[in-house]
Amino acid sequence: MQKKEYYKHNLPHFQQPGQAYFVTWSLKDAVPKHALQHFANKLEILRSQIKTDLADSFSGLADSDPPLEKKSRFGDRETKIEKLKNKYNLLKKRYIKAYNDLLDVQLNPYIDLSKPENTEIIINALKYWEDKKLKNHAFCVMPNHVHWVFELFEKDVEGNPVYLQDIMCSVKRFSANEINKLENRSGSLWQKESFDTTIRDGKHLYYAVEYTLTNPVKAGFVSDWRDWPGCWNAE
Repeated sequence: MQKKEYYKHNLPHFQQPGQAYFVTWSLKDAVPKHALQHFANKLEILRSQIKTDLADSFSGLADSDPPLEKKSRFGDRETKIEKLKNKYNLLKKRYIKAYNDLLDVQLNPYIDLSKPENTEIIINALKYWEDKKLKNHAFCVMPNHVHWVFELFEKDVEGNPVYLQDIMCSVKRFSANEINKLENRSGSLWQKESFDTTIRDGKHLYYAVEYTLTNPVKAGFVSDWRDWPGCWNAE
């Protein structure tokens, strides 16, 4: 079976069965195509540097080199790689913030996802794999984008590993087909790229859920997230 721990569109995506995620995706062209390309380019350069440095971690270390020298040289490379990873993660956060800011200023999407019929389709898609491949924590359907916080199972009921890429393809394909039928249109609905962040711990999960639920409040649509039909929380 082909490994899927890494895949790439404009952004590199790292995934692992059993992991929790905060994912955002939007309507096609909700964000201008090249508006954030400079972020994608810089991230790709950093990813390549990290990959190269990891491959070179043991290169150039001869068996005859003194153990202390080996340890020192390897430690220096580890420090360099860690700094590159920190730089990468910081830049990715800036990328996602810029992306979300652009989404929030678009007031008249060509397809309104907050229309009750469209919201219902997306909610059904988000809940479809519940208890089969994942556990939902929260989601929010906005007029032009979706926020989703969930945890993948390590394996499904048939014993197969559960990958983020497969889940996203399933949810986006089903919802696009149904909304296209409802709106009497054809063609791509969603932007191909999704922005996924790995949930690190309980604190990170809390803030991801809070951000998701308060999105319509910050946008000025409601004063309480519970009044927004597209919001859902597990607790």
